[in-house]
Amino acid sequence: MKVIIAEKPDQGAKLAAPYHSVKKSGYIEIKKTAQFPKGAYVTWAIGHLCELVPPESYDAKWKSWKLETLPILPEQFKHQVSKGKGKQFQIIKKLVSDSNVTEIIMAGDAGREGELIVRLILEQCRIHKPLKRLWLSSLTKKAVEEGFRSLKTEEDTRPLYFEALSRSCADWLVGMNASRVYTLLLQKKGIGDVFSTGRVQTPTLALIVKREKEIEAFKPEPFWEVTATFEVDRKKYKGTWHKEGETRLKTAELAIKIATFCKEKEVSIVDIKKEEKRFKPPYLLTLSSLQTSANQRYRYSPKQTLDLAQKLYVKGYISYPRTDSPFVTKGEALTFPSILETLAAKPEYASYFPLPVSSLLGNSRFVNDQKVTDHYAIIPTEQVPDLKRLNPEERNIYDLIVRSLLAAHEQDAIVDTTKIETLVDNRATFRSKGKVTRQLGWRKILQANQREKDQELPNLEIGETGLVKKVETKESITQAPKRYTEGQLINVMKAAGKHLSDIELEKVLMDSQGLGTEATRAGIITVLKDRGYMTVQKNIVYPTEKGQLLIEALGSSLLTSAEMTAKWEQRLREIGQAKASATDFMEQIRKLVHHLLDEAEERAQTWDFSRFDTSAMQGRPKKGKRRASSVGKCLECGGTVIDKGMFYGCSNYQSKQCRFTISKMILGKKLRQKDVKALLKDGKTETIEGFIKDGREFCASLEWNTKQKKLTFLV
Repeated sequence: MKVIIAEKPDQGAKLAAPYHSVKKSGYIEIKKTAQFPKGAYVTWAIGHLCELVPPESYDAKWKSWKLETLPILPEQFKHQVSKGKGKQFQIIKKLVSDSNVTEIIMAGDAGREGELIVRLILEQCRIHKPLKRLWLSSLTKKAVEEGFRSLKTEEDTRPLYFEALSRSCADWLVGMNASRVYTLLLQKKGIGDVFSTGRVQTPTLALIVKREKEIEAFKPEPFWEVTATFEVDRKKYKGTWHKEGETRLKTAELAIKIATFCKEKEVSIVDIKKEEKRFKPPYLLTLSSLQTSANQRYRYSPKQTLDLAQKLYVKGYISYPRTDSPFVTKGEALTFPSILETLAAKPEYASYFPLPVSSLLGNSRFVNDQKVTDHYAIIPTEQVPDLKRLNPEERNIYDLIVRSLLAAHEQDAIVDTTKIETLVDNRATFRSKGKVTRQLGWRKILQANQREKDQELPNLEIGETGLVKKVETKESITQAPKRYTEGQLINVMKAAGKHLSDIELEKVLMDSQGLGTEATRAGIITVLKDRGYMTVQKNIVYPTEKGQLLIEALGSSLLTSAEMTAKWEQRLREIGQAKASATDFMEQIRKLVHHLLDEAEERAQTWDFSRFDTSAMQGRPKKGKRRASSVGKCLECGGTVIDKGMFYGCSNYQSKQCRFTISKMILGKKLRQKDVKALLKDGKTETIEGFIKDGREFCASLEWNTKQKKLTFLV
């Protein structure tokens, strides 16, 4: 008799589905089959069934938050059954303790967390029986049966357990100590909130705050460009003035001078460069690239995308989603023709067939056994669903995955580019750019967002002459860096904060280093939202006042270092590959804890939070909820105006449909809470500096216009 322990109930049901079985309470009994001659029990955890014990379980003095009791450094870590999960634990313990059971098959998700979940359960059961490991990348009937025929040994995946356990204990040590020391030291400054920190969440927050500071420090500057319309041999085209590639002019006077000089002048074409550019199909999907695509197209949060992909995986429609590899093995590539044949029968995809590439075998851009780590890329399985039976969100995610595979079987996109240099009166040089798509290729499947504004240029030759038909100047303003979307934040985490150009991005995303893992990044973003460090408005990420204050307090601490955290993640990977010692890693973390505590005490001596509004940081909000901080009476209905994250709004919004709101950011200036309180009390604010309009900074007070029901500026 064997016991199979899955990670979740629905996965357990999938593992039992190929066999004749009977559902019981908390497990499924598989009857005798060729695969299981004596039958088997399939049971399951409910996510993390076991957890690290709280600090006071090691020492009673650690229950109270006091500086003098730090550091918290248990000699040996202990685990306990999580609250509310005792019933399922007892079911598992009873099954594995059965004397008829001679082997246990660990069937958690094929990754480090799945390894940890099942092994911790067995550790708590104090059971020592032969172990095997089921390792699956999809949950189709065929994959499950093949998986049970080719089980891994317990030794094969044991390093993954040490990796996951090291991560869990390291995060506990850093988070427990750093959270307490910063919370307690900030309390001495009169800030009564709880400030949680973490090995991954804090450097991620630091990246968000860094971008916000760049935006706040940005000073927009006006610039001018000169454009002209030329006619050569009755053929018209446009160009932009430049000097050694620079098109921007710092003054309107200079732009007007150039434009005036060029009017109705003779022109000659001095250079023409033509180039064919080929764009290969994108790599197959990893979790990060799927989350990015879903955020761009549907504005799904990273967590929502992961949850939807997990549901599709459990249903057997896609491969394992928590993967960082965009490659597949030769074995998987051999299954593509049959999968594509099934997809071709679907009306949603029929128009894309026949595909020009019949097989990906031999194409190292997609098929590379050496670059497939624990799991291959996210692909549709041979179990193709009726798309109408998927809910809209599941259908959208499934569609992205299918199109990724279809695009891989398409031709390159080919674009012909042309650059023309036009000389006006032998003095002023204008550049014209043109683009013509000669072959859509994979772009017709992925419907790539074409931002190309280049004109289609006429056929011209060097030496041809003509006239300037029209010339004009255009005034613009330099733009501040943009805040991240949630999808972009996933990529920023993966790149460990490196500044990436579009050309570099694809290459960096192939790298395994970064903040967190494919499986944990979405959770980290959710934690930052739940703890009040960031908000998301219309898919744009904003740090809160609390988040900015914490990063200010931390300064240049190692806790904020994205590069350092990425190196730690790399070391954890090496532990999982049996290339590094878990003991050595944990010893380094213990030393780090001492360093962080000393560093916090030293930094606290120079803290100055006078520029922050700390009135809303006086207690711990409930998980996932923002504290409704009152700032005054509504100027419309007399209700209470509360802090709603990125703006202030009336609490009677639902009961009385009161629409009164005040944005926290007006014309580039972030309003202080005391300004808003003054506005609500007196109807206007004192003079505020730093408003920016049309690239120019000005000072003004804000006043509420009761007739127009809007804010007005008093300059």
